[in-house]
Amino acid sequence: MKHNFPQLEKKILRFWQQEKIFEKSIKARPGSRQFVFYEGPPTANAKPGLHHVLARVFKDIICRYKTMQGFRVERKAGWDTHGLPVELEIEKKLGLKSKKDIEKYGIIPFNKKCQQSVWQYKKDWEKLTERIAFWLDMENPYVTYTPDYIETVWWIIKQIWQKGLLVQDYKVVPWCPRCGTALSSHEVAQGYKKVREKSIYVKFRIKNQESPKESLRLPTGQARIKNVIVWTTTPWTLPANVALAVHPKGKYKDWIGLEYEPLYPNEGPHRIVGADFVSEEEGTGIVHIAPAYGEDDLELAKKEGLPIVHTVDEQGRYKGKFIKDADKEIIADLKKQGLLEKTEWIEHDYPFCWRCQSPLIYYARQTWFIKMTALRDKLLKNNQKINWVPKYLKEGRFGEWLREIKDWALSRERYWGTPLPIWQCQCDNIKVIESIKEIEKLSGKKVRDPHRPYIDKITFKCEKCGGKMKRVPEVIDCWFDSGAMPFAQAHWPFNKKEFLFPADYISEAIDQTRGWFYTLLAISTLLGFGPAYKNVISLGHVLDEKGEKMSKSKGNVVDPGQVIEKYGADTIRWYFYTLNQPGDSKLFAFRDVEDCFKRFIMTFWNCYTFFKTYLPQKCFRILRSEYSETGIKSQTLLDKWVISKLNKLILDVTSSLDNYDVTRAARSIEDFVINDLSLWYIRRSRKRFQRPETDKKLKNASNILGFVLLTISKLGAPFIPFLSENIYQRVSGATLRGVRFASSKFQVSRSLHLEDWPKANKRLIDESLDKNMEKTRELVNLALAERAKLKIRVRQPLSKLKVKSAKFKINKDLLDLVKEEVNVKEIIFDSKIKKEIELDAKITPELKEEGIMREVVRYIRAMRKQLGLKPKDKILVRYSCSPKLAKILAKIKTEDIKPKKTEKKFDLEKQVKIDGEKLCLHIIVLKG
Repeated sequence: MKHNFPQLEKKILRFWQQEKIFEKSIKARPGSRQFVFYEGPPTANAKPGLHHVLARVFKDIICRYKTMQGFRVERKAGWDTHGLPVELEIEKKLGLKSKKDIEKYGIIPFNKKCQQSVWQYKKDWEKLTERIAFWLDMENPYVTYTPDYIETVWWIIKQIWQKGLLVQDYKVVPWCPRCGTALSSHEVAQGYKKVREKSIYVKFRIKNQESPKESLRLPTGQARIKNVIVWTTTPWTLPANVALAVHPKGKYKDWIGLEYEPLYPNEGPHRIVGADFVSEEEGTGIVHIAPAYGEDDLELAKKEGLPIVHTVDEQGRYKGKFIKDADKEIIADLKKQGLLEKTEWIEHDYPFCWRCQSPLIYYARQTWFIKMTALRDKLLKNNQKINWVPKYLKEGRFGEWLREIKDWALSRERYWGTPLPIWQCQCDNIKVIESIKEIEKLSGKKVRDPHRPYIDKITFKCEKCGGKMKRVPEVIDCWFDSGAMPFAQAHWPFNKKEFLFPADYISEAIDQTRGWFYTLLAISTLLGFGPAYKNVISLGHVLDEKGEKMSKSKGNVVDPGQVIEKYGADTIRWYFYTLNQPGDSKLFAFRDVEDCFKRFIMTFWNCYTFFKTYLPQKCFRILRSEYSETGIKSQTLLDKWVISKLNKLILDVTSSLDNYDVTRAARSIEDFVINDLSLWYIRRSRKRFQRPETDKKLKNASNILGFVLLTISKLGAPFIPFLSENIYQRVSGATLRGVRFASSKFQVSRSLHLEDWPKANKRLIDESLDKNMEKTRELVNLALAERAKLKIRVRQPLSKLKVKSAKFKINKDLLDLVKEEVNVKEIIFDSKIKKEIELDAKITPELKEEGIMREVVRYIRAMRKQLGLKPKDKILVRYSCSPKLAKILAKIKTEDIKPKKTEKKFDLEKQVKIDGEKLCLHIIVLKG
């Protein structure tokens, strides 16, 4: 890599910091034109990974684009600091195995460790954020554990309580025996895994009685019911069985009311009842009911007056053994009793704790819930107002989630989190607190830290019975913290200033459809504010080359710094923007990153290098004062075409970004730079730069190319902020230290990122010319393909190209482009030829000589490049070869080339073969 892009990026970073370009880009935009962005808060207790780069660059691009469009885009950083993930990390470090261990260690020191740990990798996060050019206000972030933030969360909970949507209920909840707490449905949704385990068919013996209907038959053909067969995947729930259920309108409806002998003694009635949730297409059509361990079971128990029998403790143990181990003993016991009909292996999805990876159980407990089911219609209505990228998420993954919404299990029986602001008296009086001031007023005590255990010690007098009001022990789901950020980051409503709501844009990974995307919408809907965001880009996961999700446990995580230090941040940004659509998974491979670097980053840089190489300094001084739309004067059809294509590109990129279609916008830029600018415009303009007829024509050609490069820099600024800044600074005449010239015609901003977004000039779009140029390039491709078939190199001139179709009868100037590109002397239209085109492959002596001269000139230019010479550098070329070849070389006029006569030392020597003959080339670089 000749140009060290990572080092150049660091230089630009220093410039941005010294000049405070980020801050200036915000202040320069009016407060009346706000574009609101919300940063989804990460937790800094682990190092950031490559997937975090993906999310952060997708956030940054839209913010930069909207800034250049004239919006004020404030970007407040945020840190998610509470919850189970943090606690588990500390448990691991301290060697603690359970909640009892935590309480023995002490809640105060434990929570202090938690608070410290959330900042462990803060510098790593900030360093990465800065290095990838994600502009974010990291000096004034919102932090979810601060008293101000917690106070807003309490206020929100109070509003939910006043609406009658916060209730305490005895429900079956997803329970983590390892963490000792309930989880919400959106947390459970993130932890399903495929498992293979035994399921069993169990006999339940019917007590001695005749069948209610003589015509009723069991599947075995028996006229009298002796046993019923039940299928279950959770043998550990059988000791808690109190009833069996059949569908009230199904084929077993006449069995309702029959009694059976219990598998294990308990206080249940052990009878068959009717239940609408029973399906006759699954299992045997008979379901075993254990109300303590099934949501439907518990609801049925309440309806039928069935007892709730707990046989498993909170640690998930049955008779001292974990349920999965107890399964084996229960199966063996059933077999011994003659009650095991058969076993079979099944593969199915099973929920695991999203953080500790322990298998969850469904467990009946007293828990605080938010009645989200009462808001289903409002949630669905608000979702319709959101622009989802990808679009299918609105009705698909996210919409389906909302249609099947569950009540939110809010409380957590843990330690490091926002305490549930509920105080309760023995008389069952409940008071929900909305502010720190209210607690202090009721208790007469100062609240210095609203966390456990300090807040637990604050009590006050019950207004109903005069007893003591104590806080309930739970903290809340940490996802509620992050979902409250639109309000809590502004300490609203305690801070009376207007807060920014809703967000115009957010972006995170696909799993946040059941996480932050949901909790944002849920809380804003609960408060009656409508959707919390208008546009969202949901991102696919970053996978390794085998298609597996990257994780520390698998050891397949790629250090983002490793990629950035090799290829630069712009390359990884462009890679993520163009690899595939945002919602698709991204199979990360270093070879693809390198291909991205060579394909686009280097092509864009080489376009600038060409501009710089062939632009004399005297021309550059004139050029710098004339970069404006009025200063652009197209001299040739090629110039007019590239300006037309450039303006169409502005329209396309602008439209794509307005629709949050980042990938289409990036690919449009890439296609223009590679195919239109590099491979066509610059390629066909080389002669104008390398051998200009006059300085004025060189200036005019440079004006066009310079204007194109500046415009591409502006279009590329949100995508590749470093390279775009670099090229802008160099082409415009600005430097990383500021502007070195002044002009009344052309005002140069101190930074590209203080510029406005380019506006298309539709008057310069020439659709007819664009179509004719497409025909021109099509004809060139056909001719070059024919050359390849004939195995004739392009450097060898040919006399004629015959063309069959009249559609290629285009402007003479365009046909001249075809002649130059295909290297033919004449183009003839002939409708009688068999193929679309025909090349005259006959090579005359004159044509052969010309081909040889081109070949030699190519070698000389390659040697100049090898010596690192610029166009202005003068050289002498000396050669030794056969007289026949020397006669041809004497006709070359583009270089000072003569036969070698002395043994003088040369700067570079090269021996090549031309038309089968040996040629020695010797170059002397002339000094001064």
